[in-house]
Amino acid sequence: MIKRTLAATGRMTPILRAGLISGVIVAAVTYPLAAVGGLGVKSGFDWYQALPAELTVQPPAQTTYVYANDGKTLLTTFYEEHRKYTPISEMSENIQHAIVASEDARFYEHNGVDVKGIARAFVANHNSGQVTQGASTLTMQYVRATLRDGAQTPAEVQQATEQTSGRKIREIRLAIALEKKMSKQEILERYLNVAYFGHRAYGVFAASQIFFSKTPKTLTPTEAATLAGLVQAPSLYDPAASNQRAATERRNYVLQRMSDLGYLSADEAKQAASQPIKLKITNPPNDCISIAPKLNSMGYFCDFFKSWWMSQPAFGNNPAEREAKLRRGGYRVVTSIDPKVQAAAQKNVLANVSKSNPYAHGVVLVQPRTGMVKAMGLNRTYSLDQKNNGTNTDWNKAGKIPGTYPNTVNPLNGGGFNGAGYQAGSTFKMFTLLAALQAGFKMNQSYYSPQRLVSKYWAGWGERGSCAGGRWCPTNASGSMTGTQNMWTGFGKSVNTYFVQLEQAVGSDAVVRMAESLGLSWHNDIDDMMATYPRSKTWGAFTLGVADTTPLEMATAYAAVAGDGLYCEALPVQSITNPDGTATTWTNEQGQTVEVAAPRCKQVVRPEVAHAATDAARCVTGYGASKGGCGSWNTTGGSVYNMIGRPIAGKTGTTDDTRAAWFVGFTPEYAAASFMADPDNPFHAVGDWNYNIPLQAVAWTLRDALKGQPIRYFTPPPTSILGKGTYVAAPQDSAPKKKNRRR
Repeated sequence: MIKRTLAATGRMTPILRAGLISGVIVAAVTYPLAAVGGLGVKSGFDWYQALPAELTVQPPAQTTYVYANDGKTLLTTFYEEHRKYTPISEMSENIQHAIVASEDARFYEHNGVDVKGIARAFVANHNSGQVTQGASTLTMQYVRATLRDGAQTPAEVQQATEQTSGRKIREIRLAIALEKKMSKQEILERYLNVAYFGHRAYGVFAASQIFFSKTPKTLTPTEAATLAGLVQAPSLYDPAASNQRAATERRNYVLQRMSDLGYLSADEAKQAASQPIKLKITNPPNDCISIAPKLNSMGYFCDFFKSWWMSQPAFGNNPAEREAKLRRGGYRVVTSIDPKVQAAAQKNVLANVSKSNPYAHGVVLVQPRTGMVKAMGLNRTYSLDQKNNGTNTDWNKAGKIPGTYPNTVNPLNGGGFNGAGYQAGSTFKMFTLLAALQAGFKMNQSYYSPQRLVSKYWAGWGERGSCAGGRWCPTNASGSMTGTQNMWTGFGKSVNTYFVQLEQAVGSDAVVRMAESLGLSWHNDIDDMMATYPRSKTWGAFTLGVADTTPLEMATAYAAVAGDGLYCEALPVQSITNPDGTATTWTNEQGQTVEVAAPRCKQVVRPEVAHAATDAARCVTGYGASKGGCGSWNTTGGSVYNMIGRPIAGKTGTTDDTRAAWFVGFTPEYAAASFMADPDNPFHAVGDWNYNIPLQAVAWTLRDALKGQPIRYFTPPPTSILGKGTYVAAPQDSAPKKKNRRR
């Protein structure tokens, strides 16, 4: 007996030296063999006691889910690790039993460290000369994952995952401390939410969704055993691999262990093992580019949402922090986009201009008084794949860079904030109108408007549109516009020489500032330079829309007019919820704590000013003004009223040589902006024959969006803003008796 004992002790000496002294110091307090170590163990024990015993738990990264405004239509998800934290009460007992049977059979018996498992692992590893067995309990595995997920540097990640005795000792120390603070069920819940199951699935919710397209609550024993078997080696046991043999064998091992521990009867385990692994794979989308094909038209809106998120201080101090929040924060985002309105917008955009057309054509709908963006239709496919795109219409780029049709991710509707814009022509006259009314001008302000006007603005010798020694001399589109005009007739007929005179009277700087206050930004260096005071005082051509803008900006600006002068920033969300179910808030510039998704609005013009501008804009659409005459001459969008069949105001716009065509229209419920232009070559003229396409897109989309809703009417302007004269309400302040049907 003595010889056998000595021999056994001799065999254990290398293990004690490597294990007790440099590998398993925890044995000093938990393992009887510590007595053999003498003073070396005493020193090791002191070092062990000095290790941190408090685990700093960082919330695990969770997936952010982004929905349409119905809260049901999933647009996409954003994640680094696809995970959704799930309480253990929402997990099937099958997955709880399977993971214990697979990873830690004595989980409910030990205090965080399985001493028998450590001894077994050290003997096996010593005899084999390499690491063949682990001794980590579920608690230790959770500690390791928590240390990894909370790491802030590559060195900390390595320290949390490297195969060293020091790492193991730290895990042991923290695991023992953790078991004193948390119940077994709490630890199991946390473990099941951080474990990696392979196939981009972090946590049991993602694993259940990806492999079986179900929730953890409904996992069967065979499904649970399949998932539990993955944790040890996700790639080796992946059941989605072409050969399921390894996955099946591992699953059956877990089922047998569940039977051994009494979680399943022998017959239940045998029956479950006899079944093939039946997968129902779900590949969760990640980012806007992987949005589902049937929702592809919403890709541009998704891009707008992401750009908006990246600009919000509420989510971090810089874009990197904000993107980390988006991909790790586990938010539930209900956006503003309305699937039905979006479908209508996309249908009406494609009615006249196909995706294979080099001209881009789009429409954006914004809700007044909230700024919520309801639709962004565009005749393009949201895709990075440009290998079959058409030829670039810019001859300098042809053969080198493909055109942006039919596939592109460029935010051609303006959703990317930094995207290039297009000249919007006479739609800018709205800013002059508002600036003048805000300054105290009356609606009957009249000017004789010649066919050609010698303005006070300098153009330069020999420049286009110059005359009279270098002065800027704008002209009207038609000689029939010549005569005395007021705000109703000037706006309805789009008389250039009237609006240049009105701009001169109020000051072009005031017009530029009005546009800025309604959300316009400057998309190129020239516009940015001209908009800066004092150059803005000389920017006479601004009223004719020579600055670049986007449909999103114009729809948002006109929505302020529809909303009684209340300007609201373009907003892609209606709610953002934290993982705990509370609303996401931030401290705004006024020091108030408000919801991040709350509309951000300010009164830019007085309500009576907005009502007066609306009255003039009614002349454009054929609806007719409520207080003034629109003139006998045909207005620029006179067919719109009959197309939509309800009160509508707006403004058409074209640029020099009709390089771009626009229409911005609004009802009391929505504002919509539509454009047609070539984003690859701004000199590629749309042509006069396409003038009505944006107009039709707006009218038809507003008609479809408002179908079935009660008719609302505009508020007429007060007499105080009209000027001297007698004004009678027009009969158009009632529902139209008929409307044109779309062909």
